[in-house]
Amino acid sequence: MSHALDTLWYTRCPVPTGLGIAVQKGWLQERIGALGTQVQSIRESADQAVRESHFDHSLRHSVRHGGSIPAIWARAQGRATRLLGLSWADEVQLILTRPDSGIHTVKDLKGRTFGLPDWAGAQIDFTRAQALRGLENALRLEGLQVGDMQLVNFRYGGTFSDPQVRTVAGSPVGAAQRQTRNLELLGLLRGEVDAIFLKGASAAQYAHDLGLHTVIDTGSHPDPLVRSNNGTPRTLAVDLPLLEQHFDVAQGILDAVLRAEHWAHGHGDEARRYLARETNSSEYWVGAAYGEDAHLRLRTALDEQAISALQDFTHFLHRWRFIPRSFDVREWIDPRPLDSLLNAHTALAG
Repeated sequence: MSHALDTLWYTRCPVPTGLGIAVQKGWLQERIGALGTQVQSIRESADQAVRESHFDHSLRHSVRHGGSIPAIWARAQGRATRLLGLSWADEVQLILTRPDSGIHTVKDLKGRTFGLPDWAGAQIDFTRAQALRGLENALRLEGLQVGDMQLVNFRYGGTFSDPQVRTVAGSPVGAAQRQTRNLELLGLLRGEVDAIFLKGASAAQYAHDLGLHTVIDTGSHPDPLVRSNNGTPRTLAVDLPLLEQHFDVAQGILDAVLRAEHWAHGHGDEARRYLARETNSSEYWVGAAYGEDAHLRLRTALDEQAISALQDFTHFLHRWRFIPRSFDVREWIDPRPLDSLLNAHTALAG
C-alpha cells in the first residue's frame, strides 16, 4: 500500500474553470486533505522555479486546469503528463481595430498591420500563439492567410512567472503592475498597428471602454474548430507520477472539480461572482465575455468534439513552430479517474 502524498500542488488560469471554484469554495483542500495530503498553490509560491511549473508542468505531484497551450507544449517537450479532462467554455475572441481605421470586415484586413505580443524570454509564448490562432481562423473564413498582413511585434521583458500571485479578496492577482500593460493594445491606440487580437472578459471591457471596432468575434462562430483556441478547450492535466502512485488523489481532484461544476449549474448568480473573482473582473463582463449562461458551461468531460478540437489545435502549434512535434492527443488522455467517478455516481443514482 502506497504512502499518503505529502503535498499536491495546484494551478489554474484566471479564467472560468471548475478547479478555480473548487479552490475558492475550499472543496479541493477538503477532498484532498481527507487523504492526508496538504494542498498548495503553484502561482502563489515564493519560488519562481515552482511558479514556472504553471507553464512547463515540471513540478511533481501537480495539477493544472487552464489554457491548453502550455499543457500541449509541456507534453510535446516530453513531459510525462496525462490529460484527465477537457472543459469548453466559449469566450469572446476579438479582432479589434480603431473606429477610424477603415477596416470594417475581415476582407479589409488584407495588406494591413497586425500587432502581436512577443514574450521572447518565456519558454512558451501562449499569448502570441492564441493571437495568431484567432487571426488565422478569422482570415481563413474569407480565403485569406496570415501572410496577407504585416505582423508587428511588441516585445515584453521577463517571463510570465516573474510576479508572485497573491489572493486579494478572493481574486488571484499578480504583484507586478507592469504585467497588466497590454503593449499591442497601446500600439493600436497610438496608430502603430491597424488591428490586434484580444479575448475574454478584459477584451470585452477594453472594446467597450475604448470604443474599438470588433471586426469579428471568432469565439461566437458556429464551427467549433474556428472557436478552438487556447481556452477552447481547456485542459485538466496531472503529472504521471501523481496518477500512477496516488490514483486516489487524481480521482479526488476530479471529484472536487465535478462537484464545483455541479454546484455552479444550480447557483448561477453565486457562480458568476466566483467567476468574476477568478477573472479579476465583474459579473457584468463575465456575462459579456462568456455568456449569461457561463455557469452552465462549466463541465469537465472527454467529449469527442473537444478532443478533435484539441488535436487540430496541436497541429496548429506545430505548424507555427510553437512546439517541436505534434502528437496524438488521444494517447495523452487517461480516462480512468473520470470513468471511475462517473460509474460511482451512476451506481449511487441507481
